[in-house]
Amino acid sequence: MNLVTVLMVCLMAISAWAEVESKSKPGRGRGSMWWGIAKAGEPNNISPLAPGITYMDPAIHATLRRKQRKLARENPGVLAAIAKGANLAINECQHQFRTRRWNCSTRNFLRGKNLFGKIVERGCRETAFIYAITSAAVTHSVARACSEGSIESCTCDYSHHNREPQMNNMGGVAGVGDWEWGGCSDNIGFGFKFSREFVDTGERGRTLREKMNLHNNEAGRAHVQAEMRQECKCHGMSGSCTMKTCWMRLNSFRTIGDILKDRFDGASRVMVSNSLRSPNVNENTLTNRAGSSGNLKTNANAVGGGVGGASPNSVLSNSIHARGHQQKRVNRYNFQLKPYNPEHKPPGSKDLVYLEPSPGFCERNPRLGIQGTHGRQCNDTSIGVDGCDLMCCGRGHRTQEVTVVERCSCTFHWCCEVKCKLCRAKKIIHTCL
Repeated sequence: MNLVTVLMVCLMAISAWAEVESKSKPGRGRGSMWWGIAKAGEPNNISPLAPGITYMDPAIHATLRRKQRKLARENPGVLAAIAKGANLAINECQHQFRTRRWNCSTRNFLRGKNLFGKIVERGCRETAFIYAITSAAVTHSVARACSEGSIESCTCDYSHHNREPQMNNMGGVAGVGDWEWGGCSDNIGFGFKFSREFVDTGERGRTLREKMNLHNNEAGRAHVQAEMRQECKCHGMSGSCTMKTCWMRLNSFRTIGDILKDRFDGASRVMVSNSLRSPNVNENTLTNRAGSSGNLKTNANAVGGGVGGASPNSVLSNSIHARGHQQKRVNRYNFQLKPYNPEHKPPGSKDLVYLEPSPGFCERNPRLGIQGTHGRQCNDTSIGVDGCDLMCCGRGHRTQEVTVVERCSCTFHWCCEVKCKLCRAKKIIHTCL
């Protein structure tokens, strides 16, 4: 038995153990284990053992379900994009909640454990945001990686190139040039559909909690697609801009995080309804929102295609939801959640939804994985959520003067070095009792 065979047998054993472990604890969610890829090492360091065989770190391998590992194998380079997306989601979540009682804290990844802790066992607002931001991050990261050439099975989105050039309607006014599609557009179609296939694995939509997870995952992806923007480059003599070449570009993920944070503040408490979404809503908001770049072909010049026209090398045709199962896959999103309060309007496709009120985050609660706000820094002059009154939950706060060492008087030296001095400064900090 050679080394490759031994490693493959070990990885299969680890995978089987991880899946049994996750199934024995249904409260942790079937689709959230992959989050641990953010703390399981850099997949960039993965090296091939032999042609066609890629070694996957056991810690990374154990975070993925069988279908997710299959997608990673069939799309070389995508694992690095997923890991980047997972870290992007963590950093954005912690930025958005840095002044809240719950600050999106994570812990070191342990096999069989959840990266965000036990809070995800509750169907509350915070869990809704976690699912939405992680789904959005994978969509964003994979779509960008396609246009950068980091994933072998996708390229730039060239579907716009088939459209007619856009002529201005200003009668040739000076300074207003015509424009046409060109350049390298971020492949939101591939990113959107890959995120569905990868992130939603395990969320079968059979329970109300699984429907909540699917809805929030889809909302995160929808915001990434909706925030695509057009960028252009001028052409002409002396920068006259007589013609522009334009392409579609992803917005910054900070913008996506800001929008999802607003959706968190206005999240809807829901319960499931027996009625299905209308065909128009399902078709327009869930499937077609991925755009005409939805084909996942390896051919760099292939465009269009959609679900039914995916090539043999596409994510869709290689997945367990191949053509024979397309209707079943689409129906997983074909449900309508109704508001918990009958007087409220039903949530839209971009709204975040939750099932139960958030727990209190003031005191430490190991059972729910809540750290409490003891020792957290606060702003004594603020009346907002970062103020000492709210952050410390009325317990009061401690004020102390500390000396910090900071870089200062930085200067640039040719070439190419920045030199700084170290300066000591005194600061007043306030911490919750």
